Amino acid sequence: MKRTELLLPAGDLDKLKTAILFGADAVYAGGKEYSLRAAAGNLSLPEMSEGLNFAHEHRKKLYVTVNILAHNRDLKNLPAYLESLAQLEVDGLIVADPGIMRMARQYAAHIPITVSTQANITNYEAAAVYRDLGAERLVLARELSLPEIIAIKEKVGVEVEVFVHGAMCVSYSGRCLLSHYMTGRSANTGECAHPCRYQYQLLEEKRPHEYYPIEEDERGSYILNSRDLCLLSYLPRLAEAGIDSFKIEGRMKSALYVAVTASVYRQALDAYYQTGVEYSQAQWQTWMEELQSVATRPFTNGFIEGESPELQDINRTVQPRRVDFCGIVRGYDRQREWLAVEQRANFGPGEDLQLMLAEGRILNLDLHVLYDEDGNALDRARHAKQLVYLPYPQEIASGSILRRVIR
Repeated sequence: MKRTELLLPAGDLDKLKTAILFGADAVYAGGKEYSLRAAAGNLSLPEMSEGLNFAHEHRKKLYVTVNILAHNRDLKNLPAYLESLAQLEVDGLIVADPGIMRMARQYAAHIPITVSTQANITNYEAAAVYRDLGAERLVLARELSLPEIIAIKEKVGVEVEVFVHGAMCVSYSGRCLLSHYMTGRSANTGECAHPCRYQYQLLEEKRPHEYYPIEEDERGSYILNSRDLCLLSYLPRLAEAGIDSFKIEGRMKSALYVAVTASVYRQALDAYYQTGVEYSQAQWQTWMEELQSVATRPFTNGFIEGESPELQDINRTVQPRRVDFCGIVRGYDRQREWLAVEQRANFGPGEDLQLMLAEGRILNLDLHVLYDEDGNALDRARHAKQLVYLPYPQEIASGSILRRVIR
């Protein structure tokens, strides 16, 4: 059986490397322009080159998103940017706008094109249109059931990519006007302010200053409180259907989120391909606990079984166990037996800390003291990207993740 690609988000260079080290077959990243996650770190062209070299050294791929819905003003500098990506020989372009797709065929003719989920492909005729325009892969809309996905794959004869994990937009495959209306930041040009995550109250026009909270009960749910997608248990069926790529959402998420999702989905896919059977309940439970530890909302299977009754989080569920991203291992001082960790969150001795290794192992860390670069003892790591040293009896690979458990 052909193995399905595992595709992870790379919001910046650190996350790109994390995704690859923790199990991704490929990553997708945006440049400083023309990407639908303008607030992510994104990659400059030199960083794109470094990320591409890192990916290829590990026999992985890098796809670049050029997926804004462009206005005339956006087109002036696009040819030069596409030519730059072509010179780098990135592994693919992800586009949504037919005009950008046409320009990509002209200025980056040898780079394969994937059509973004922003194109809202929900039927095989629409899929065939993009195939005939030269697309080699299609990211299907999240609003499709499994039989609909299978039908498109069978009828159109083109590679198909499916989102299996991550945030669900309250609008149809991401086409939302709320952000532009409320903040002036357009979701379709990469500047979404995520107003669907705000808290709202009702105001009746004849009762000024009287605000009524929006609440949910067993009979209703709110449009603006979507659950996160998780199709972990559907991977075997999707793989059997010949889906070419499983995509995880989250270019705005932390490197910890990238590491956890890459690790869990890698283990799940490998377990299925090795045994040919679906996972045991114990395996599934372990993986789900890991995924839930970095989730901000409970999970839903979306539309994979048709219209789901659990698309919204009625109770604003709080996960019982969470993990925080504290740092990235940058090296090991063999003489002093110290781990070098680049800090990402305030942490210190006495906390419930763990080291997350690329092969999926998680090691508990009993931290009594930490040091700065000069060997001075510290009570906590407090400063952003501060390099600190942790006594540890064995070398841990660079790129491993330091995290804190919150129970």
